[in-house]
Amino acid sequence: MASPDDFLTTQKNGVQAINGYTNSINTHAGTNNVLEVQPATTQLIKSTAGWLASVSVIVAGSTQGYFYDSNNVNLLTGTRIYAIPNTVGIYQIQFPFTNGLVIVTGTASIVSVGYT
Repeated sequence: MASPDDFLTTQKNGVQAINGYTNSINTHAGTNNVLEVQPATTQLIKSTAGWLASVSVIVAGSTQGYFYDSNNVNLLTGTRIYAIPNTVGIYQIQFPFTNGLVIVTGTASIVSVGYT
């Protein structure tokens, strides 16, 4: 016969599994955001590792923008991780970054970013 401790352990394990699943979903959905990054801007969004979840192009620009895996706005070469389309829409990216996240918006574009 199972003791009350067995039932409590089973319940605790279930709660821990659900919490792990929820944290995983939150990572992919992006728990933070930067709203309306202005045209032709270079901006450090996050200075440590994380997860780039999505970008919303609010106003399409005449050129593409880019995300860089970098924690320094002055060192952008060779670390480009995503080209931001110059078409209005919401784009699910789902890409990890290790150093930080820098955005360079395209000419005349306005975007919002979801990340963790």
